[in-house]
Amino acid sequence: MKEYRSDKLRSVGIVAHGGAGKTSVAEALLFNTGAITRIGRVDDGTTTTDFEPEEIKRKVTISAALAPCEWRDHKINFIDTPGYADFVGEVKSTLRAVDSALVVVCAASGVEVETEKAWQYISELNLPRIVFINKMDRENADFHNVIQEMKDKFGSTILPIQLPIGAEENFKGIIDLVKMKAILSSPNQRSQGAEADIPENLRETALELRQKLIEVVAESDDDLLAKYLDGEELSDEEIKIGILKGAFQGNIIPVMCGAAYKNIGIQQIMNAVLDYTPSSEASRFLGTHPVSKEIVERKASDGFSALVFKTTADPFVGRLSYIRIFSGSMKPDSMIYNASKEKIERFGNLFTLRGKHQEPLNAIYAGDIAVVAKLQETGTGDTLCEKDKPIIFEPITYPKPMFTMSIEAKNKGDEDKIGNALNRLMDEDRTFKVVKNVETKQLLVSGIGELHTDIMAERMKRKFGVDVILSDPKVPYRETIRGSVKVEGKHKKQSGGHGQYGHVWLQLDPLPMGTNFEFVDSIFGGAVPRQYIPAVEKGVREALVGGILGGYPMVDVKVTLYDGSYHNVDSSEMAFKIASTMALRKGALQAKPALLEPICNVNINVPDSFMGDVIADLNGKRGRIQGMEPITQGAGVIKAQVPMSEMFRYAIDLRSITQGRGYFDLNFSHYEEVPQRIAEMIIATSKNEEH
Repeated sequence: MKEYRSDKLRSVGIVAHGGAGKTSVAEALLFNTGAITRIGRVDDGTTTTDFEPEEIKRKVTISAALAPCEWRDHKINFIDTPGYADFVGEVKSTLRAVDSALVVVCAASGVEVETEKAWQYISELNLPRIVFINKMDRENADFHNVIQEMKDKFGSTILPIQLPIGAEENFKGIIDLVKMKAILSSPNQRSQGAEADIPENLRETALELRQKLIEVVAESDDDLLAKYLDGEELSDEEIKIGILKGAFQGNIIPVMCGAAYKNIGIQQIMNAVLDYTPSSEASRFLGTHPVSKEIVERKASDGFSALVFKTTADPFVGRLSYIRIFSGSMKPDSMIYNASKEKIERFGNLFTLRGKHQEPLNAIYAGDIAVVAKLQETGTGDTLCEKDKPIIFEPITYPKPMFTMSIEAKNKGDEDKIGNALNRLMDEDRTFKVVKNVETKQLLVSGIGELHTDIMAERMKRKFGVDVILSDPKVPYRETIRGSVKVEGKHKKQSGGHGQYGHVWLQLDPLPMGTNFEFVDSIFGGAVPRQYIPAVEKGVREALVGGILGGYPMVDVKVTLYDGSYHNVDSSEMAFKIASTMALRKGALQAKPALLEPICNVNINVPDSFMGDVIADLNGKRGRIQGMEPITQGAGVIKAQVPMSEMFRYAIDLRSITQGRGYFDLNFSHYEEVPQRIAEMIIATSKNEEH
């Protein structure tokens, strides 16, 4: 691929709800530019951008994939992104790396939840966007209905610049409202389609939509507005300039239509990207100086700066870093500064990827996207720049993973491998987290949803040869006492030679929650010699670790050693330790033992229409509603306290209740006593597991 300067570069993220046809659109775009020789099919597992085995197996996009192509002497870096909620991290990464977005909407299904979310992310970044209403050839396709739905949800900036000719099996082509020409489908797959006059039955509708288009376009530019108000006709080129300005300002969102599967309307997408989205040459990017923290600006002509927006872990090639260049240029075999890590990195070969196929690059310029292998210190979100002109771009923000599973190696001997594999996957996916729970001794992995964690497990096996088992995590229950008791512990054993003798009297008292443990030595007169008192405390502590109900740690207990006896010959530290353990266990059973469970603070963001259903579900999970607050028009946050045991799969439950529109955050709050009926079940289960 030849070199392209900033004014000849575009980077476009393709986003949509799963099933709208993003990958088919990307495939058709590559085919029309000659980048590939045949159009692959998602159902056949032959598309360029869905090349991972997990994607081919499930017929869904899981990882964002580059699809660069050349059109009208420009290079366009399309990036095909996932459309399912579990892989939202890939969408957010991609949108930080592109100049604009192509939003694909199904003509039959309309605007779906992941499209709404992607739209919000795009708006937060102030990216220009183009909408492509795909699948006009499908049953129940309705262009005008989708347009109205988009206006209702996204506002009056929605502006059709095309009109379909027919629908469903009668879909034959499109009407270009700028040129006022019909473009009919052609038997030649790579043909742009034959231009023709607009069919009579659509001429009146086309004229109405064009008039609306001209009115909106004129408002985007003072010169065009003056010309329009003077009654002069706007030329096709002036209309295009007006759409470009309006799209850049966020006042116009051009809407197109077609059918990727039949390759109708695809070449018009590429023309629209070049005509209606800006190049990086005119853009300004803001960051901060790493030392002074002052705002720093970069434009295309400034020194080199880039953001690493994606990292993949390849077991053979190593780490691949995807970088978006914001300013300057770079050649292979260069030294570059990682301002985020304050490290110097060496770039080896630079290349681009089309799916999984590499193409070398001799140089990269502002606006381009490239891939670099084997950077030692650099990870996703890091800023690369010239050391004498440092800048740090804002890192990519990711949703917090809330679906947690326990993970363990299936085969003995893989325990060492599992840690390395998980670290590599965390490096690759910032919405995937791994922690070790010190209380339950379990290794826990967290992702966005069940599909996410399942696919990570599959990748561990494929990439790193580690077969794993995923299961529900154990809840870190604790035990305590509610009453006070005095108890004796005596360990006496005679078996030839020295015997064993330890004798203690302990008082057990409950402590305020969160106090954990207190040991008090109240011995007077040497009933228990000083040298044995540490052994008494040690025995008590060891007994607390195992509890007495379900084997859970005992907390919030005060233990007072107030009496005992000893033997000059047979007493030992071990004997007093055993006596103390016996006393603690016996006394705890008499002191109204109770089971405690962790309670979490949960904040749930949810549309108003689902508030009642979410609250009802929380009540069924033994949750306590703490309050509700509005956050935006039509949405609010529910604040609640819910037992941790009810929250491990809440990501799935909430998605089902709110049709994917709700999300939540949680953190540990405190421990509370488990209701008696539930406690009995937990204790019985724990004892069965021991056996």
